[in-house]
Amino acid sequence: MNWDNPQFYGVRSAAADLSRETGTYTRDMFLADFPQFTKSDGSPIAPDSVMGMFVSQAASSIAPDKWAEQWRYACGLYTAHNLTLYLRTYAESSETPAQAAASGATVGIVKSAKLGDTEVSYDTAALTAGTEKWGGLNATQYGQQLATMARLVGLGGMLVI
Repeated sequence: MNWDNPQFYGVRSAAADLSRETGTYTRDMFLADFPQFTKSDGSPIAPDSVMGMFVSQAASSIAPDKWAEQWRYACGLYTAHNLTLYLRTYAESSETPAQAAASGATVGIVKSAKLGDTEVSYDTAALTAGTEKWGGLNATQYGQQLATMARLVGLGGMLVI
């Protein structure tokens, strides 16, 4: 049997529960739903190229037919999560490679602090412990909300007797 024939692709994708539908999520939809990503003058706080990339990824990664009425908000959470991670590493400029590298360092919950000679250590395990199955979604509240919603969307139907 030749599984590359178009008449069989639908059967195979249906059996695998693959979606072929891509949504039409836009930058304007994101900015309307998540105004915290705009400056006081209404312009976005991130470069249009970066925001556009995350909006496009959201539209192609989150299937409207699977998420139904939650689709727009899920796309927004996806975009907000990735923009938050991007903005954590953002700097106007760096004078040295070390400064540029430091902007991308993983930061966790403060584990211990010392006042004399100022020493702080972070517990990054809290951020990475739950990411085995969900990648970096635990790194932001937006990602945590998206992961929680995704767990519900991924559940099968229920039978109540």
